[in-house]
Amino acid sequence: MLFQDVVFWFLAVLVVGGALGVVLIPDLFRAALLLVLVFVGVAGFFVLMSAEFLAVVQVLIYAGAVSILIIFGIMLTRDVQRGNLPNRWQIPAVLFSSLLLASMVVVAVGTNWELFSEADESRAGAVHTSGVRTLSLETDRAALERAGFSSPEEQRAVQEAGLADLLIGKFVLPFEGVSLLLLAAVIGALVLVRPR
Repeated sequence: MLFQDVVFWFLAVLVVGGALGVVLIPDLFRAALLLVLVFVGVAGFFVLMSAEFLAVVQVLIYAGAVSILIIFGIMLTRDVQRGNLPNRWQIPAVLFSSLLLASMVVVAVGTNWELFSEADESRAGAVHTSGVRTLSLETDRAALERAGFSSPEEQRAVQEAGLADLLIGKFVLPFEGVSLLLLAAVIGALVLVRPR
């Protein structure tokens, strides 16, 4: 338990520090690199919560594709080192951000986070992807029935619901092929738009 706490606080400092760097550093390219660091840190949080599929998606889509798009956009802009010059919207933006942060803190503090009943928790555990946990119909039949999956068809569907296994196992080549196709399309669009 102590190791998980240390990893959590390390990731928390990494993500918050990176997010502050994204907002405060005037160099857009370095801010984009810090944004990649934030995305990887959030993926680490998903791993701590035993949501490995979401962690992989976070790294592939956000730390990979979205950050590449942002970096391509930055490379096509002028005055990357100076960033945005101060303007008349700076003070209203700070006020709006502060009000938004205050409202989020008030909602987070005032929320009852124990919303699941015991029946809901058993159902949520039963509909877990097989990328993390595999349900067998023989040993978990009683748990599935308690969760509300009474017919054999429903129980078989829950047992076979492994989206993470399908994307990382059987369909990994089409999944990666689509990502490469999208990357090639973005690079082609940027080449076409770039001034000569």
